[in-house]
Amino acid sequence: MPDAPRDVDGPIAWREAGEGPVVVLLHGLGGSRTAWEPQLAALSASWRVVAWDLPGYGASAPLPGPLDFDVLADAAVRLFDAAGTEAAHLVGLSFGGMIAQHTALRHPDRVRSLTLLATSPAFGLDGTTADAWRSGRLAPLDAGRTPADIAPEVIDAIAGPGLTAAARAEQVAAMARIPEEALRRAIACLPTHDTRARLGEVTAPTLVVAGELDAETPPGYGRALADAIPRARFVLVPGAGHLLPAEMPEQVNALLIEHLARVEQDGS
Repeated sequence: MPDAPRDVDGPIAWREAGEGPVVVLLHGLGGSRTAWEPQLAALSASWRVVAWDLPGYGASAPLPGPLDFDVLADAAVRLFDAAGTEAAHLVGLSFGGMIAQHTALRHPDRVRSLTLLATSPAFGLDGTTADAWRSGRLAPLDAGRTPADIAPEVIDAIAGPGLTAAARAEQVAAMARIPEEALRRAIACLPTHDTRARLGEVTAPTLVVAGELDAETPPGYGRALADAIPRARFVLVPGAGHLLPAEMPEQVNALLIEHLARVEQDGS
């Protein structure tokens, strides 16, 4: 039986489990390292699974200066360095999937494979403006509420019907670990995402997974990613909303295990 997850704190903090080839998990805007418990449990039988706290989130120190996707991609490979691996399989959910795309483009030799969950090639594909989106996300914080205060309603708004009470509690607790200033900085950064012009340069074998009921990043966004990335495979998960790994852990874990094993076997 795999060992229980263990936390590693430092400038970049993470939770890890297992031994073997490294799989790095990048959470979404409202997550942290504790949002990946089903994946830490299932994947650690064959891989060393590392789930970070985004810089400034949870136990990770904030980064100096403005936050942008190049800075976050560089932080991701510093996590690889801190974990002692030259290259890793990279899995990103939502905002984490955006960071994963930038990492694969900026540091292609460090990314063994790529899995993009409930994410998109660019912000604003539905016509939403950056200013309107930021204003909506910041309004509760500007009104004096904390990430912990708003976590239950945020999780309920983006999850599909398959999220169990126990999984909901884990996701709420993961969001409650976010300092307000870190969330504000991430909200400022997210709408600058756009990799459409460069997705054809992705060299890592890629799995793209979307939830059928995801209103935050509808399935069409995932299809657009898979169509643009060489060697990408697209999978739609019926009945799932935006929090795929928590809502449908068995299906997502099976897809991850198949993808990771194929890449390891092919040596590609």
